[in-house]
Amino acid sequence: MRGVLYLFVATLLAAMGWIASKVVVQSMAGEMFIASRFILASLILVPFCYKSLLKLTFKQVLSACGVGVFLGLALQVWIYAVSISDGLSEGAFIMSLAMIIAPLTAWLLFQVKPNRAFWVALPLSVSGMMLMSLTDGWKMESSQLLFLLASALLSVHFVMNKRISGKLKPLVSICLQLFVVGLVGLLYTLYTEPDAVQFSNQLLVWFVISTVAATSVRYLLQTMGQYKVSMETAALLMILEPVWTLLLSISVLGETLELQKLIGGGVIFLSLITYIKLSRRYAKAEQAKIELAKAA
Repeated sequence: MRGVLYLFVATLLAAMGWIASKVVVQSMAGEMFIASRFILASLILVPFCYKSLLKLTFKQVLSACGVGVFLGLALQVWIYAVSISDGLSEGAFIMSLAMIIAPLTAWLLFQVKPNRAFWVALPLSVSGMMLMSLTDGWKMESSQLLFLLASALLSVHFVMNKRISGKLKPLVSICLQLFVVGLVGLLYTLYTEPDAVQFSNQLLVWFVISTVAATSVRYLLQTMGQYKVSMETAALLMILEPVWTLLLSISVLGETLELQKLIGGGVIFLSLITYIKLSRRYAKAEQAKIELAKAA
């Protein structure tokens, strides 16, 4: 239950990160925000894993940093989409599609064929995406396309991160990846030369929330929670993030969501649950076949 509680709080903090990011990017450039937020967040995690960091080989550091580049690219696209979007909740549901896109990404990159659960959940997720985006005819908003692109990049990160997960401790990997995300943002900041930051008390409060609570504490709790519960339980809990984002964006930012988009978000939510549940069922059936074959 402690692991479940950790993940539950992590999803809520992640949703707070959406709200904080929307407020912060109104006063500072998104790339500067990503750079400062994630470099500071990684430094906050260093005391929890510095001994393990010192023991890493160059190859391990390079692999974690390489995976972090994909996360950095995904978040650069995401923060720009947040800055131009009128509604965060639909973006959160679109971003959650990364879990569905990941099997297709693994198939394209490493020839790992998706399981049957993917083909069942895919039509549902596409239907939900259409309901959310095609409210004014066959036309998607720029922010929706960018959220979808960020989701695709995040799926690449998921796939690559899983390939190195057995070689590094989760917290060490996360610390390095967050630092690389910040470096990607820093390089982009140097390239774009953004406008000066409009400092205010509100900006500082939301920046601290996004950096400490929604990044450092969130990833720490998420890592601890995933260590204590099964992968299926963790995945089910993590899809609460868009639901919390919807509730917070309505209550804090006064966002309104059309009925069709709300139904679309519900269909996407259903597709994620379907994918996780069926994946678990098919995995158990496959394991039973293997054990039966061994017994024979």
